[in-house]
Amino acid sequence: MAGALQDDADEAISGINVTPLVDITLVLLIIFMVTASYIAREAIEVELPRAAHGGESVGAMLNIVLTKVSRMYIDGVESTEGELQRKVAAALLEDKNARAIISADQRALHGSVVHIIDLIKGQGIGKFAINIEKNELASSTTAVAPALSD
Repeated sequence: MAGALQDDADEAISGINVTPLVDITLVLLIIFMVTASYIAREAIEVELPRAAHGGESVGAMLNIVLTKVSRMYIDGVESTEGELQRKVAAALLEDKNARAIISADQRALHGSVVHIIDLIKGQGIGKFAINIEKNELASSTTAVAPALSD
């Protein structure tokens, strides 16, 4: 009997223990899930107005977001009107055909949106788009509606 136990211990291990691999994978998954929720919270929340028909836009140089309390964000960073003017001037130095996408909360004051449009047009950006969310009847995706310009 003692000899049979000795023979089992001397045999080569023919299988791979995957338990540590599964443990590490689950820990990485949990870390990813926790950090993903923090990343999603850093987004600027605006409720876009809805429209049934909106055109698609090609890449934009400046992304301007106006919240319902009239806070302005340029490319994700809270900014002032002076900073907007400087960034528009810098964008126009890089590309004379610079464009802007304006995403305003539907509860933002109309005058605030018009003021932002006036600022960027006064600096020289002639082409801009107003970001909208398509009506659920037409589609459930976010689109960019091109605005008419001079």
